Amino acid sequence: MREVEYESYGCPLEDYQLTRGDHRQQEQSENIKRWVEKVLAEKEAEERADPVLAAGRRAAADRALDMLRDYKMPEREIMRWRVRLYCGHIAEARRHRENGRPTLHGSSSMRCPECGKDPSSIVAFEPIGLAGEPLSPAKPATPSRPKRLTRTELEQRVAALERENERLRSQGGEA
Repeated sequence: MREVEYESYGCPLEDYQLTRGDHRQQEQSENIKRWVEKVLAEKEAEERADPVLAAGRRAAADRALDMLRDYKMPEREIMRWRVRLYCGHIAEARRHRENGRPTLHGSSSMRCPECGKDPSSIVAFEPIGLAGEPLSPAKPATPSRPKRLTRTELEQRVAALERENERLRSQGGEA
């Protein structure tokens, strides 16, 4: 696992005045949500017109959901974050431990668990800690050398293998 330096921005538990950048980020998040809803509405219209297309997309989506459902991210891989949302509420966000900020990789907003505003941009954040205990570093195994056989042991082993070889040859001749 690579070492990550977790960042903080603002202090989620203190009073926070929204900046122009916060308003701009919230507006962008809302625009993205509207665009996604528009694209989904177009796809749904296509599917209503073509049941075969709808069945194929549904099957592909079900397969993808099954794969996601079957995988459970270990708690030790999850970093918990305290975040202040655009709506003013404080919430907990969970991200993969290798993300140094909870706003990376398209996750700069979330649905507020208190008021339901969706999306609500993350305007301040601080790491809380891993959701589970990290694995203790494994001790490197010392390579064990195979035991060296004595000359007598080697001669006995060769004799036993020769007898086994002779027995197998004689059985092969009978068949």
